[in-house]
Parts: sequence; C-alpha cells; structure tokens
Amino acid sequence: MTDGIVLGGSRGIGRAISESLESIGIEVLATSRSDIDTSDLDSVRRFTKDHPTTDILVLNTGGPPPKPFADITEEEWNRYHNQLFLGFCIILQDIKVRDGGYIFLVSSGVVREPAVPNLVISSAYRAAFAEVLKVLSRDYAAREVNCINIAPGLISTDRTKDILKDTPEFQKSLPMKRMGRPEEIGGFVRGIIQNNVKYLSGVTITFDGADSRYAF
Repeated sequence: MTDGIVLGGSRGIGRAISESLESIGIEVLATSRSDIDTSDLDSVRRFTKDHPTTDILVLNTGGPPPKPFADITEEEWNRYHNQLFLGFCIILQDIKVRDGGYIFLVSSGVVREPAVPNLVISSAYRAAFAEVLKVLSRDYAAREVNCINIAPGLISTDRTKDILKDTPEFQKSLPMKRMGRPEEIGGFVRGIIQNNVKYLSGVTITFDGADSRYAF
C-alpha cells in the first residue's frame, strides 16, 4: 500500500484515519468539502477524473442534521440522496482501487439499528449504500480488494456534540461511561492494513462500546 484517499479527511473520524495511515507511510489525500462535495455530482465527477486510482479508499461524509420526518423537504431528500448514496456510487464506478487494496465505508450504527426518528434520512441512505458495498464486495474479492463498513456509534466529534445537548451527562448512560474516540477508529483501519488482513471483507464493524442491543 502506497497511497490512499480519505473523503472528509480534514476533521473528526476522517482526520483520525488520515493521520493513522500517514503514520505507516501511506501518502494520503485527505479531502475537505472544497475538494469534493458528494452532494454535488459535478464536484464528484471532477474529483474522480483527477484521481482515477488508489490503493485505499475511505468513503466518509457528514450526515444530515436531526429533523422530524414530517418536516423533511424534497430538496433535502435529493441533497442527501446524492451526498450519502449516489455520490459514493459514482466514486466506486470511476475510481479504481488497485488489486489487493481496501475500501472502507464510514457509515453509522443506524444502518443496523435505525432507532432514532430524527435521523431517518441518515438511516435510509446510509443503509442503502451499505447494501451496495456488501453486494460489490463479492466482485472485489476476486482482486483481493477488501470492503469494510465501519458503523460508529457515539464518537466524540463535532457532529455528535452538536446533536447532544448535555454530552457529559449523556455519557453517564453509556456502557463505558464515555463516547468513542476518533483515534480508535483510525487505529482499527491502520491495524487492518498494517497487518495485511485480507480475509475480512463484506462485513459491518460496529464501533459503539457495547451500546447496541442486537446480537448479530
């Protein structure tokens, strides 16, 4: 592995992943919204034209703000359809991950436990793209390109702090009495690549500190 692309790599989980990859000598293109905005399909196509190949591809983007289903506008549905689903599909069509490479999707715990009514947009489109990646993982396996969906629970990022009104008090209700750290996800990605883990693919890895209640 020599190079990688990390979408949303300038902050939060994306930045932690970028820094973890750089620590093992990977040349990382850590993008911000000014480099590629996945809600803007023209921006996506310009980016993929300039960056047609990579060893490691991390699909990561911010999510929509919490909003009741009844208040969601058609414009918002269309925007986040592109940002969380169609933009990623175009990227997978246009950027070739080289043989033996890795694709990581940073999604959300809502893909397995869509229990928060105000996050219905995120639940719908993140789950939809997770299905696409799962289907494609079988095709990519022939070239030993691994597809891993990372589904974070409550991680200490700016987005989480914006959603939660009383973060310190809320953390007391969590099994570990704290939120996860972005660096823990970065360390996971680094460990997979550094240890050449190749038989783990087509899976969803939940990072939630035992907070979920499903068994599988």
